[in-house]
Amino acid sequence: MGSHSDWPSLEGASKLLDELGVGHEARVLSAHRTPEALRSYVTAAESRGIEVIIAAAGGAAHLAGVCASLTWLPVLGVPMESAHLHGMDSLLSTVQMPGGVPVATFGIGKSGATNAALFAAAILARKYPEYRERLAAYRARRAKELLDRPDPRAP
Repeated sequence: MGSHSDWPSLEGASKLLDELGVGHEARVLSAHRTPEALRSYVTAAESRGIEVIIAAAGGAAHLAGVCASLTWLPVLGVPMESAHLHGMDSLLSTVQMPGGVPVATFGIGKSGATNAALFAAAILARKYPEYRERLAAYRARRAKELLDRPDPRAP
């Protein structure tokens, strides 16, 4: 979930979830511009079978905190890079939730979105063995890619 401008960074996370065979939804919603639609979406998420929410936002980045305030589901916050402060504002807004409204916060931008997708898969892997197997295979492929090319100067 995120804004239209955040979608390029989240698209890789969505493709990674596809690669891992993890079903997911993608929605553009805003804590500030579409609060009622956000409330409806988040409060009904669990009844639709959603088990983890990834929320990405830039600037004031209240999306993840608002989501966490509306559900018991784990919320993974991904701060997006902003034009003015290069994502530091997003990071601080996402990571500084008040006590009692937890949001797991990841790095800024594309790498944070990738790690949020992997973390969501890891959460689900505790319940679904097929996700555990796919996540293990993904990690093994990544390790092999690195070991197959130990010298970064090699073609």
